Amino acid sequence: MQLRSEAAVLMDSTTGAVLYSKNGNEKMYPASLTKIATAIYAIENGNLEDRVVISHNAVNTEGTRVYLEEGEVVTLHHLIQGMLINSGNDAAVAIAEHIDGDIEKFSKSFNEYLKKQIGVSNTHFSNPNGLYGEDHYTTAEDLAKITNYALKNKVFKDIFGTKELVWDGLSWDTTLFTHHQMLKGEVPYSGITGGKTGFVNESKQTLATTAENGNMKLTAIALKADYKRDIYNDTKQLLDFGFQHFKTSYLPKAKTFTVNDKTFQPEKSIVISEPLEGAVYEVTKQGELKVQTQNQDTIQVVQLKRVKEREEEPVSGEPETEDPFTRMNSLFGTIVVMAAGAVYKVTKRKRK
Repeated sequence: MQLRSEAAVLMDSTTGAVLYSKNGNEKMYPASLTKIATAIYAIENGNLEDRVVISHNAVNTEGTRVYLEEGEVVTLHHLIQGMLINSGNDAAVAIAEHIDGDIEKFSKSFNEYLKKQIGVSNTHFSNPNGLYGEDHYTTAEDLAKITNYALKNKVFKDIFGTKELVWDGLSWDTTLFTHHQMLKGEVPYSGITGGKTGFVNESKQTLATTAENGNMKLTAIALKADYKRDIYNDTKQLLDFGFQHFKTSYLPKAKTFTVNDKTFQPEKSIVISEPLEGAVYEVTKQGELKVQTQNQDTIQVVQLKRVKEREEEPVSGEPETEDPFTRMNSLFGTIVVMAAGAVYKVTKRKRK
């Protein structure tokens, strides 16, 4: 695959398996893809019906806006819509100030949330909107993790997939349209379910896209392309690669694997990503199941549990445990023998 974007990751939205990576763990500047993280943070840490009073600081935020007015009152839910659909930097700042009081406190709480709740390892955000800063960075893989986590939330998923929305602002009444050309239909591709665009000079073009077909759901992240046409072509290549080579399937709990005379199995039925041409399973002696392609590229690792072996036979001198029916039959046999003996004695006396 020849991608023009400097970094890219294709991930199974359901399992989190990385199906393709180009510089997936390299430090990158995300631009407005930051707002994906801000949105889920606000949804999970705020009340969507809260009425937010817009500050002077939010109104004077540079970049793309939804033209909020100082003193205007907008619900948190509506601000998240304006931030994701129209990429409103002013809405992002208003959200951060409402949740945590100011940008500095927001950044501290925000980064702790991303690490503890989502499990990112190479991300640090210093603002809620993605404006450039040396200490505002992430990776393609972390962004895919954040997007997959957010997609589990229905409110986020609905907004992320919104193509247009009536915006009834104090000074700006309009219809907002998503900036994502594949979601909007300007760049045709079947199965697109959501998306977010980004651009600042330092990060160049950035793009997050989700799509699905009958076999699986995919999350594609592409970072630092020079032109929009390049980043959309890269995204189409990523999605084509995923849909043409992989599927999401189930590994049943009853499935067992044996290695070095040890047997392992899943603790429960789990969802896995598999190559369409068939998966190769490799199990380590620690019980890690590696799901691999035919070329032995690992796409997912699942921890299995060891199956307990049958208890050993009791050693000589130890009493064996009988089942209830054996004990009952033995007792019945003893009673019959005793009864027979009694009858014999009675009969013998009578003969005398």
